[in-house]
Amino acid sequence: MLPPALLGLIINSQSLQLLRDVFGYTAFRGEQQAIVEHVTTGGDALVLMPTGGGKSLCYQIPALLRPGAGIVVSPLIALMQNQVDALIQLGVKAAFLNSSISADAAREVQGRLLRGELDLLYVAPERLLMPSFLTLLEQVHGNANTAFPTPPPEGLREGVNSGIALFAIDEAHCVSQWGHDFRPEYRALTVLHERFPSVPRIALTATADTPTRGEIIERLALEQARQFVSSFDRANIRYRVTQKSNARNQLQAFLNAEHPNDAGIVYCLSRKKVEESAAWLKERGWDALPYHAGLDAATRSKNQGRFLREEGVVMVATVAFGMGIDKPNVRFVAHLDLPKSMEGYYQETGRAGRDGLPANAWLAYGLGDVVSMRQMIDGGDAPEERKRLERQKLDALLGYCESTTCRHQTVLRYFGEEHPGNCGECDNCLEPVDTWNATQAAQMALSCAYRTGQRFGAGHLSDVLIGKATERVEKFNHQRLSTFGIGKELGATQWSSVYRQLVASGLLEADAEAYGGLKLTETSRPVLRGEREVWLRRDADPAVQKAGRKAMRAERTAKAREPFSGANEDRLWLALKAKRMELARKQGVPPYVIFHDSTLLEILNCRPCSLAELGEISGVGQAKLAKYGEAFLKVVEAEKLTSE
Repeated sequence: MLPPALLGLIINSQSLQLLRDVFGYTAFRGEQQAIVEHVTTGGDALVLMPTGGGKSLCYQIPALLRPGAGIVVSPLIALMQNQVDALIQLGVKAAFLNSSISADAAREVQGRLLRGELDLLYVAPERLLMPSFLTLLEQVHGNANTAFPTPPPEGLREGVNSGIALFAIDEAHCVSQWGHDFRPEYRALTVLHERFPSVPRIALTATADTPTRGEIIERLALEQARQFVSSFDRANIRYRVTQKSNARNQLQAFLNAEHPNDAGIVYCLSRKKVEESAAWLKERGWDALPYHAGLDAATRSKNQGRFLREEGVVMVATVAFGMGIDKPNVRFVAHLDLPKSMEGYYQETGRAGRDGLPANAWLAYGLGDVVSMRQMIDGGDAPEERKRLERQKLDALLGYCESTTCRHQTVLRYFGEEHPGNCGECDNCLEPVDTWNATQAAQMALSCAYRTGQRFGAGHLSDVLIGKATERVEKFNHQRLSTFGIGKELGATQWSSVYRQLVASGLLEADAEAYGGLKLTETSRPVLRGEREVWLRRDADPAVQKAGRKAMRAERTAKAREPFSGANEDRLWLALKAKRMELARKQGVPPYVIFHDSTLLEILNCRPCSLAELGEISGVGQAKLAKYGEAFLKVVEAEKLTSE
């Protein structure tokens, strides 16, 4: 048995060498190195790290250092395929087992596992829990011919042919029945601890508030695991929430201005809206594809494959799409409808900018979204306890939408993390929101809702307040109410804003049984009695908003194009991307599996002249250098000759 200090030095040295030679990076980020050392020496871990933060390395490197194969539990077939493709490019012996492969292929993979020919095996939770597969794992574990941690100093895995290195449980938040991605199979994964107590387990997630963390620990029996919680801040993402008027036209304006040729995801609440929005974008020249659970499996697979393997594809989807998507150069995520919770919103927006380059999270939000979401919650079959939690989560998201403070700060506070504000990467920081004392207006709005019977929506209530004698107003004799016409100083648009914000702040709620009619909550009483002030955000004048967006777009475009200072650089950038696409198509893999955009960007800036210089660039490991080095050096050299 090696002394712990010496073992730690060996692991750190070996892990850094693997990081450089295999993955092409010169240094770990954040707590990656501490996690690698802890798991490699046999410790259990719970890792909370934002999307794009490098979670995969936290189990991939320990799996390469420890004896045997790392078994990775992953919830989505596409995720397994993508990660295995990427690992094979790096020279790592990886495979996957799920329902997408034939019985013969599955037997071949299991044979490789038994013979000790795999470094990493990705498996769906349903497959892992099969009695036959658990028996196979016990057989593999029994074949281990060395005990860890007593490796020879010259190499931790030397002479090792089989065994189980570790269990990695990815997307661990799926264990939470209160979460947005609950998978009942995840709750049975305690079997790993029961049947393989000596094998370290690492559970990883990018989305977990405090209650969900507790549930992960309890359900996966990780009470003794060391917790590693990284910052959840995605500083490269610019958050923006806009009041919904004509959402599709607003989306088109956003895409035209900032993402004319970029890959992105547009989320919609319903399957019908997905289909209609994808067709609408396609008619206007966008390479847009639909994705939702109602499509047949072949269509879903084809569309997802195009999104992953082609440039500039826009996926219009329900939340059925995206969990675990590894595409690093998604430049925007747009929501045409309100998400269900802050966790869902954070996870969905986190699919943008995984490469660390600038990305946008854009959300169009209106009172109709609130009504629809609350009707869905109240009209569902879930028990009342679950409905109450879902309402609380929705309220937190509404508070985010109407917030006048830094959005990065608001997001992080929800996950229990502090942020100083003034991020410079959200609409509230770039265009500070004006507020006004709306106490009197709130009293009028609440009184009108009460006097009309608490069963009408914001549009009708606004008509009553401004004194508009519509056919519906007269049908219910609301022109005779004391609130008729008392709010003439505000227009219909302003009253709509007032009602939207009163709902977001919990002073009014949508009654599902009254078809979205607004009714008072208990918290409205102090406002009506004059015991509490109400301050609301002042929605900007449309002309002012348009000017602000134009300035924001100009600044964003300039920032995004800093690397491209001239036509020569543009030509080289396009040539590098073309070479990457050519190599990817030959192998049937996504372009980012060859090199990420961030790696191409560094090649663009550094203009390497030799394999040694190219090998110093982040993301270029030894296997990729040998495979692709000469091809990319020729592209750089050809551009130099053209520009001379």
